[in-house]
Amino acid sequence: MNILITGGRGFIGRALSRELGGAGHNVVVTTRRRAFSANELTWNPPELIPPDTLSGFDAVVNLAGEPVAPGRWTGERKKRILSSRIDTTRALVQSMQQAEKRPGVLVSASAVGYYGPRNDEYVSEETPPGSGFLADVCVKWEAEALRAEALNVRVVTVRIGAVLGAEGGALPRMILPFKLFLGGPIGSGRQWFSWIHIDDVAGIIRFALENNPVSGPVNATAPTPVTNRDFSSALGRALHRPSCLPVPGFMVRLIFGEMGEMLLTGQRVLPAGALKAGYRFKYADLHDALKAIL
Repeated sequence: MNILITGGRGFIGRALSRELGGAGHNVVVTTRRRAFSANELTWNPPELIPPDTLSGFDAVVNLAGEPVAPGRWTGERKKRILSSRIDTTRALVQSMQQAEKRPGVLVSASAVGYYGPRNDEYVSEETPPGSGFLADVCVKWEAEALRAEALNVRVVTVRIGAVLGAEGGALPRMILPFKLFLGGPIGSGRQWFSWIHIDDVAGIIRFALENNPVSGPVNATAPTPVTNRDFSSALGRALHRPSCLPVPGFMVRLIFGEMGEMLLTGQRVLPAGALKAGYRFKYADLHDALKAIL
């Protein structure tokens, strides 16, 4: 397949490009600067992609969006987080509408923040959206992607958990306190942490692209969510460092503001859709995932 990836230079995009290229697919990534190779396409949303250009692609993967972390969620930053997702996705769908030959599938990123705080409740793709800023962003983000269904385009919204990998994502920031012998759980440590190895994020997206029966929401999380306390313990063992210095909840709220609530609450997410469709995880066990990365 000829596959276009927005946000292809990011952490997930780079891993996905390797995964798809290794499987024999041709990958082109969008860039806001001038394209210097046949594997790049200059695009500055909310401008539309020329219809004849988009007609050359069999599939589109939409990963574009301003990072949610790190940093406080100021009013201006929240606007950028939302608009970077909405504007890009809306422009993609509008471009598809104008194309004479439309891509057959759109795989668009979302996040487990869709479910909001859930305490100990098990969460699947059937669970309704929760409350809060991230849930609101994810609902609106997915709604823009699902507009492509009216164009006879198969749409998959991949709700991604905390991605673990050596080249980016959450893990490098988590490691530093442990290396300084200051690692430990955040707040009570009882909140659930729905993690996934970067190879499985790329694997699930490739699986969604290659398998026509897959559509709608798909949770991209490992089938074994853990509590924050258990994750901290596993990370400490992997780094041969102690994990006994908890970070008080009030300090997390003081430093991160509203975003701190995301760190102090969580979701116990299960990848029911991926498992039912037949996806086989490379890293279903946290210890194996951390060993492979570290």
